[in-house]
Amino acid sequence: MTQPQPFSVSNAAAARIARVIASRTASASAEGKAPPAALRVAVEAGGCNGFQYQFKLIGPDDIEPDDIRLDKGEALVVVDPVSLDLLAGAQLDFADKLMGAHFTVNNPNAASSCGCGTSFSVA
Repeated sequence: MTQPQPFSVSNAAAARIARVIASRTASASAEGKAPPAALRVAVEAGGCNGFQYQFKLIGPDDIEPDDIRLDKGEALVVVDPVSLDLLAGAQLDFADKLMGAHFTVNNPNAASSCGCGTSFSVA
């Protein structure tokens, strides 16, 4: 029996990541800079509820050997092992709504979350 993926990426999030990286790759090449290779998703202490999600484009040299790599289509998402404990069973998604477009984390471990959508607490 296979274990469920500890953290997953939705099709919408993967498509958006691929578009953002492609766009940034073109501008980085024009500026002579290293292009981004992945989106890092991390959980840090802080925010209004105790923890907050952080999303950051990173280059290939910023991917650590112990990072968990999630390949989905043309997108790569990396998560450090400590953050993965708080993201077990969660999914990275992308919402494009009237009030704005943003990445969201649907996290079953979050006991409560803030209206900003990036801060949460665990029980």
